[in-house]
Amino acid sequence: MRKIIAAAFVSLDGVMQGPGGPTEDPTGGFTQGGWTVTFWDETMEQFMGGMFGDAFDLLLGRKTYEIFAAHWPYLEDDPISVLFNGVTKYVVTSSASEPLNWVNSVRVTGDVPGEIAKLKQGDGPNLLIQGSSVLLQTLLEHNLIDEFRLLTLPVVLGSGKRLFGTGTRPGALKLVESGVSKTGVIVSVYHPAGAIPIGSFQSAQPSEAEGARQDRMKHEG
Repeated sequence: MRKIIAAAFVSLDGVMQGPGGPTEDPTGGFTQGGWTVTFWDETMEQFMGGMFGDAFDLLLGRKTYEIFAAHWPYLEDDPISVLFNGVTKYVVTSSASEPLNWVNSVRVTGDVPGEIAKLKQGDGPNLLIQGSSVLLQTLLEHNLIDEFRLLTLPVVLGSGKRLFGTGTRPGALKLVESGVSKTGVIVSVYHPAGAIPIGSFQSAQPSEAEGARQDRMKHEG
């Protein structure tokens, strides 16, 4: 069985849009593209290198695929370009006819959660997601992500596409790896850990004032 690994650059307020440059993804009026570049250092490079060190195929949403396909194939001597050209790219798209010209690209359409669940059950290397915020919401909604590899930068972007957006279900995560770069970037790996363990710091016997407060909250919705 293959794992689905979601890798993303994230701001402190959860935005993952346009990390690589001002023109990468300005949709929705996003003006902060390129917010990761000046933080890059050896720790981040090692974290990314470890991610690409094991065998993988790419699983991409259409917009991220277009960004990658217009960039990586044209960097002939870049080791990441060579790596990305060689792996299979599974591209989630609503179009059955849109051309996928990048070598080793495979279309995923129709029942996307069902098709991706089939990919997970099949043979092959793990499926690595880069970017692909819309696809991530579908996978989050259907509990299809097995691992999160995050680089959290010390910036607040205010608006933009978020990692944990409309498809997110409540759940716990287990931190299995972490570190901090010299530029203040937190690198971390999380695995899903089931339901959120709920507890309470409230008194077993609430005061009369607390009881009245809880009643008011119920009526306030």
